[in-house]
Amino acid sequence: MARYSVSLGFETYRFETLSQLMACATPKRSGDELAGIAAGNDTQRVAARMALAELPLHTFLDDPLVPYEIDEVTRLIIDSHDKGAFAPIASLTVGELREWLLSHQCTTEVLASVSTGLTPEMVAAVSKLMRNQDLIAVAAKIQVTTAFRNSLGLPGRLASRLQPNHPTDDLLGIAASTIDGLLYGIGDAVIGVNPASDSVTTCVDILNMLDSVRQRFEIPTQTCVLAHLTTTLSAIERGAPVDLAFQSIAGTEAANKGFGVSLSLLEEAHQATQSLKRGTVGKNVMYFETGQGSALSSDAHYGVDQQTLEARAYGVARAFRPLLVNTVVGFIGPEYLYDSKQIIRAGLEDHFCGKLLGLPMGVDVCYTNHAEADQDDMDSLMVLLCVAGANFLIAVPGADDVMLNYQSLSNHDILGLRRTLGLRPTPEFELWLDRMGLLGVDGSVQALPPQDTRMGQILALGDGL
Repeated sequence: MARYSVSLGFETYRFETLSQLMACATPKRSGDELAGIAAGNDTQRVAARMALAELPLHTFLDDPLVPYEIDEVTRLIIDSHDKGAFAPIASLTVGELREWLLSHQCTTEVLASVSTGLTPEMVAAVSKLMRNQDLIAVAAKIQVTTAFRNSLGLPGRLASRLQPNHPTDDLLGIAASTIDGLLYGIGDAVIGVNPASDSVTTCVDILNMLDSVRQRFEIPTQTCVLAHLTTTLSAIERGAPVDLAFQSIAGTEAANKGFGVSLSLLEEAHQATQSLKRGTVGKNVMYFETGQGSALSSDAHYGVDQQTLEARAYGVARAFRPLLVNTVVGFIGPEYLYDSKQIIRAGLEDHFCGKLLGLPMGVDVCYTNHAEADQDDMDSLMVLLCVAGANFLIAVPGADDVMLNYQSLSNHDILGLRRTLGLRPTPEFELWLDRMGLLGVDGSVQALPPQDTRMGQILALGDGL
């Protein structure tokens, strides 16, 4: 007999496992269809959501989707569960949790108090019952602050990652893109470069160059080369100026092995980076990137839907108190998120789930050129995420990443969002912009006039490279 069933009209829908129930309740997306676990039609999807709404939250503690015995991510989630924080909501069903989250009595402070009592599977489940507006409304109530050289996540602020990638890791090219972004007021979350190679020497060279820019202009931000953790650890051994340790992570032990990482390696990098004590206003030193479909792409999904596994990746991130976490929402491609409807929905889900679990969430609002999406769709998602209170967004020159070959947001987009929605950079970075003469009388970023001597100093940066 099926463990979960619900009748709709003259038909009864049965779901044999909790994983099947969760997958069938998920909004339509190509990755779950590729895995053969998605609902067969909209009626089955509605039936699954009805059954899921009646499910007690404690079920996810009693019946792990990925077995405890074979998966260190499951063990981390179960063993670190805060029973005291869970107690106020322990008697609720998934449907009742949705109603509680949307209620007026569920304030910012209340949400913070229960965060560690929620597991990734619980928040993934409740997100499946929510409309986009629900995801936005709840996420907007959550405030997660972190700090290193500036303070991220404060109300009324929108931070940005400056992403000055270069297809050959040319230092002058990276520097030019960095200066371009800084002149638009971009880069307070991090100046982060995706290297074209994983060479330790290249990583060290880029870190030294970025740190020289930061020190020369006394910029209150952090820099990062988004190399593999083992490369970063080698760079630390060579004395490189490492602010943040970066790693892509996933929601199962097997998928993380595909990335070449484990929980023990993450902890080693966390401790090594903290030992450098390079932060000035805080000591959050980890930077994680995620994306729906990563576990499926490495055949490490165990029949679990991609959105739930994405939430489990946030369970990994939470253990290391990161400065930054972002989902690269449309980067993996249409095999996992087929079109703009699926990308927008996934971006809002990921942001909601991460913030509800207590993470400083950002989003790379992006798509690949073979997806059924365009820049107008990204315009919609970036505005929705700002309304939902995203900690930061990512920008590349002209919205076109020439190294990774995908479409993101531009420096101009961040500038426009701040002006339109009345959002500001992080406090420390905003003061720096003012000192540099980059803030207008209305507080918005304005370009330095060509005759300004500081412009000449900035443009002469490449002379020393």
